[in-house]
Amino acid sequence: MNFNKAEFVTSFGSFSQLPPPERIEIAFSGRSNVGKSSLINKLFNRKNLARVSAVPGKTATINFYKADNIFIVDLPGYGYAKVAKSDKKRWNELIGGYLSAERELALVVQLVDFRHPPTADDLQMINALIDGEIPFIIALTKADKLSKNQRMERRELLKTELPCAEDLTIIETSADTGEGIEELRAIIEEISEE
Repeated sequence: MNFNKAEFVTSFGSFSQLPPPERIEIAFSGRSNVGKSSLINKLFNRKNLARVSAVPGKTATINFYKADNIFIVDLPGYGYAKVAKSDKKRWNELIGGYLSAERELALVVQLVDFRHPPTADDLQMINALIDGEIPFIIALTKADKLSKNQRMERRELLKTELPCAEDLTIIETSADTGEGIEELRAIIEEISEE
């Protein structure tokens, strides 16, 4: 797969706008400000493929990017408190609708900030993925912000904080240093070849 040739295709603000699936999809999910856009940009060696914002909750649409024969799907960030209830409801319908629809969803990359325990929203999403039998991996973001000791401590805590932690594929990532990027690319590549 040529990771340098990914391109933005389109975005949708409501579930009813989503077209029928055309190809395999890999979705990126996580709370607002967890670093989804930065990680997508790093994966595809681009600075501005996915819009990065200092304002949490900026991605309010489902964004589709084409990479060879697959779509990378950037889901809206969830859990940002300073958003109108109507927006939260729309985001929940958008994310929930997408995940429960008949799509060619091969994998969800669920992002969790490595520095902190998973939020209630993170756990709700992970449980929904487990209950829906949707294949997913955990990408722990901002790994470079932790010392070696802090990492060891967080790894131990995650064993009890994450449901079914012992059965999960967990990758420590950093959009700044590129840590974990090759691992993620290998997984995406394997899926694109199926």
